[in-house]
Amino acid sequence: MRVLAAMSGGVDSAVAAARAVDAGHEVVGVHLALSREPGAAGATSARARGCCSAADAHDARRAADVLGIPFYVWDLSERFAADVVDDFAAAYAAGGTPNPCVRCNERIKFSALLDRAVALGFDALVTGHYARRTAEVDGPGLHRAADAAKDQSYVLATVRRDRLARARFPLADAATKADVRAEAAARGLAVAAKPDSHDICFVPDGDAGGWLSRRLGSAPGPVVDAAGRVVGRHDGAHRFTVGQRRGLHLDRPAPDGRPRYVLAIRPAERTVVVGGAGDLLVAEIAAGSATWLADPPRPGRRVGLQVRAHGREIPATVAQVSGDRVVALPDEPVPTVAAGQTVAFYDGTRVLGGAIAAPVPAPA
Repeated sequence: MRVLAAMSGGVDSAVAAARAVDAGHEVVGVHLALSREPGAAGATSARARGCCSAADAHDARRAADVLGIPFYVWDLSERFAADVVDDFAAAYAAGGTPNPCVRCNERIKFSALLDRAVALGFDALVTGHYARRTAEVDGPGLHRAADAAKDQSYVLATVRRDRLARARFPLADAATKADVRAEAAARGLAVAAKPDSHDICFVPDGDAGGWLSRRLGSAPGPVVDAAGRVVGRHDGAHRFTVGQRRGLHLDRPAPDGRPRYVLAIRPAERTVVVGGAGDLLVAEIAAGSATWLADPPRPGRRVGLQVRAHGREIPATVAQVSGDRVVALPDEPVPTVAAGQTVAFYDGTRVLGGAIAAPVPAPA
């Protein structure tokens, strides 16, 4: 089989490519040039906090040389800027909290990149994701990885089923990340000890709030409590997300002395609403733009919900599925899911699909 291995310059994608070679496939490595931000493009391996710097491209090329496979760098920066970076800024401007890694997988790796790979005659796309792809009665299935601590099935939950069919995840059975690093070292890959990337790749300094302010500008407004009383001021509602506790800079403490959290964001009014922890709790989670990797669940079906990349799974019951909209009822009240966040639906280890959390109504 002729496969394209996406090589980010990290240890996971390097070992995934190596395992594809071991499996007897004809492997070609490719690194995606995604960011045109000077800080990202010029970062060194030691300082880079994302996954698309010039140093990362160099690390990927060295790994391909060790594996003896052809290697290319493809510039998808314009598509990335439109589908991920602009989307990220627009969502925050509208009061949402998107996950750019989910968007990148959905629109870049398993869309733009995969489409180009297929057009060039490749049979499959190999990545270093920690997830399992299986053959199910209803088509290709996506499952959690063996290493629960590194499981990345959540960020793949909105990838279309037909695209998942061409995905290969050689690290699915990796017991731990330490084992992958040990394997990389044994193979002579220089990235064996390279730190993982944790931040947004197009925000290399890790200051997403500062990046958004530079992108969207200053838009000062009030911070109010649930009763509408002004308790502080802010420089831009885009610097906040529902559930946030730190960095509120309130002028008036809560009457009960307890911490306050962001309950809702009203971008049109430039207003941020805050309240107590109990005010955050909701009895249902509504989401739209659903993508199903299995037959859509029917009302009454028991599911597990994951609403953050490394969050716990929430037991719930599906209450409604209508078109691309779905409503689920957690077994017990849970903190509000910020608009724009991905909600992944699980049946055991299998990902049923993913949807985007609906806007949070502000307290009356």
